[in-house]
Amino acid sequence: MSDIEIARAAEIRPIGDIAEKLGIPNEPLMPYGHTKAKVSLDYIDSIQDRPDGKLILVTAITPTPAGEGKTTTSVGLTDGLNRIGKNAMVCLREPSLGPCFGMKGGAAGGGYAQVVPMEDINLHFTGDFHAITSAHSLLSALIDNHIYWGNEAGMDTRRVAWRRVVDMNDRALRQIASSLGGVANGFPREDGFDITVASEVMAIFCLAKSLEDLQERLSRIVIGYTRNRQPIRAEAVNAPGPMTVLLKDALAPNLVQTLEHNPAFIHGGPFANIAHGCNSVLATRSALKLADYVVTEAGFGADLGAEKFFDIKCRSAGLAPDAAVIVATVRALKMHGGVARDDLGNENVQAVKDGCVNLTRHIENVKSYGVPVVVAINRFSADTDAEMAAVREATESQGVRAIDATHWADGGAGTTALAEEAVRLADSGESQFAPLYPDEMPLWEKIGTIATRIYRADEIIADQKTRNQIRDLQDAGFGNLPVCIAKTQYSFSSDPNRKGAPTGHVLPVREVRLSAGAGFVVAVCGDIMTMPGLPRVPAANSIRINEAGQVEGLF
Repeated sequence: MSDIEIARAAEIRPIGDIAEKLGIPNEPLMPYGHTKAKVSLDYIDSIQDRPDGKLILVTAITPTPAGEGKTTTSVGLTDGLNRIGKNAMVCLREPSLGPCFGMKGGAAGGGYAQVVPMEDINLHFTGDFHAITSAHSLLSALIDNHIYWGNEAGMDTRRVAWRRVVDMNDRALRQIASSLGGVANGFPREDGFDITVASEVMAIFCLAKSLEDLQERLSRIVIGYTRNRQPIRAEAVNAPGPMTVLLKDALAPNLVQTLEHNPAFIHGGPFANIAHGCNSVLATRSALKLADYVVTEAGFGADLGAEKFFDIKCRSAGLAPDAAVIVATVRALKMHGGVARDDLGNENVQAVKDGCVNLTRHIENVKSYGVPVVVAINRFSADTDAEMAAVREATESQGVRAIDATHWADGGAGTTALAEEAVRLADSGESQFAPLYPDEMPLWEKIGTIATRIYRADEIIADQKTRNQIRDLQDAGFGNLPVCIAKTQYSFSSDPNRKGAPTGHVLPVREVRLSAGAGFVVAVCGDIMTMPGLPRVPAANSIRINEAGQVEGLF
């Protein structure tokens, strides 16, 4: 059966039953129908004195069109942990509508390792992304309204730093002219759109520890500059209060279930290539108070998602992961070894060995943070024993176990061995987590440290304008912030066509953007776009409602 057929055939229990497994009473639940609910912030606040469970990060090799299955593995591992008698839950990111209607499809797992209700999760869910888009748009409107009615803050309209957002892939909006049409419409200026998940409001939403922290972070957003280049913050246009009102319900974590009726928080945004790509701090910290083992994921390959999880999310939230799982597939490793997509079904042990340089690079990187690692081989039926042995041989050279996982076909029963090893690592006390760089390191050196130590670039380069931007941010007191690299997800380099584990490359830094409220500086590298475009044949072309009233083509 297909993913959607499996999801539709599954029994979904009332969400109160799932909450009961975590010891959550009915009163704090805010139901959205019968199968999903938010957990109130008051209840979240009431459990913060409880001890923490163990935190297990799921990340992956560099993504390819062959697929890796990071979310599927996160769900399957959680089901496997519960099957071996552990009290475990999973924390995932909410899907963006852009990829769902573009080329990626759904993001709720697959096969018998899914979270449900799948269609709700992949579409509007509980409206969190709509609330974030609305809060961001409110600030956009307040900025232009402030300028229109006299510009008391002295905003230089040439230096408005706040772009607009929409949760859809629309390349035509990347760069626009706004306020055209005459005096009544304001002062014309150059503007542009990003996708919602790249919004600083999304980043703030994901990193906020409370409603009060959310509002304080919103007030710190730098929306533009005066003519003498002094920063102007969102509080200057009275935005933090009403933005917080729009976000207050969304900030509560969303509770759903896996196909095996184990609890899942799905909260916060994806896209680790252009954002930090982790689920919300509130969801992760709350899960650690509710379960003995918490599985969470970070976006794309470990060079992007795991790096940002470690250096941004863990640094900001005071988290210390106990173990990490790196997901790989034989098919993807063969692509890194030079095999064309149409030939992936044929056995090719040498290509697997060649492609394992990508896997071992990710193992080295994750271990450099002091976190113990296990590799999950997300196994396909066409994978041969010889190919699987080649992967195990490569990981053993790194002192790491590689374990077959068949959760797509077998659910939690296919991950019990992986669960046992994840528990062993998490309980071992081996983790000596530390971020890659200290707060006091200058911004330019932070970017260079990630480029040379994680991507294995020889150096970073930037034109004088970008170097001046970085120098100005450093001089303005933002040098203590971590950096968030926006870069292609398809390679360690900035060239998406360079597979495997390239070395000797240069990372070009195109521009930097300050996210003062979120608490990091974005370095945009290579040709990456913060507003994706649709492919030649978007998934939207096949999405419709069938005669039975069901969604078709999304999954």
